[in-house]
Amino acid sequence: MFEWLLDPQAWIALATLTALEIVLGVDNIVFISILVGRLPPHQRDKARILGLGLAMATRLLLLLSLTWIMTLTEPLFTLLSQEISGRDLILIGGGLFLLAKSTHEIHNDVESSGEEKGHMPKAASFASILAQIAIIDIVFSLDSVITAVGMVDNIAVMVTAIVLSVLIMMVAAKPIGDFVDAHPTLKMLALSFLILVGVALLGEGLDFHIPRGYVYFAMAFSLAVEMLNLKRRKNLRRRQTVSDNAD
Repeated sequence: MFEWLLDPQAWIALATLTALEIVLGVDNIVFISILVGRLPPHQRDKARILGLGLAMATRLLLLLSLTWIMTLTEPLFTLLSQEISGRDLILIGGGLFLLAKSTHEIHNDVESSGEEKGHMPKAASFASILAQIAIIDIVFSLDSVITAVGMVDNIAVMVTAIVLSVLIMMVAAKPIGDFVDAHPTLKMLALSFLILVGVALLGEGLDFHIPRGYVYFAMAFSLAVEMLNLKRRKNLRRRQTVSDNAD
């Protein structure tokens, strides 16, 4: 059960998946923050922690359900000389879901007008807020769970990544949201990763295996380049500030 602890690739997968789960959870954090803002100040921290706890429970339940379905390898029907099983349907459906969601989110980010998308009442009960958080968590959890299934084969690694990501979000919900908001290219990069995972899932569903090492390398390389870009932009701003002060 714990053999994966001795596998370096499993640790790389755990770190990559945990980071990706955190970025994917930022939208969830933002939505929870909006909802708990309707509560009295003394209830907000409690509602935020309980909301993220519900998010973790929802993701784990969805993960276990999907993982069980993935064991259904008996062919259900044949399509274009290709035998399709329950597992294949989940992989293909999950891949299409990630492709559609990622493309939609990228479109919204690029074309967004910055206008408010809605108006919420100022007052609400604690129970109703938790109920709304529980319902919306199911929607927000789909992409993260399907991503976990698409990236990692080991259920222990998936569960550990989800638990770690939610615990980190509980501690650093506001700083994480502020950091990603301040660096929108990171969110765009994460959405691009989802497209890559979606293609890998489609390939798996059609019996075309894409080695996970290639996916991890592409993600790590892209992230390293983006971190260098962030550092370069920060240094340019610092030099510009020094130059302006000197003038």
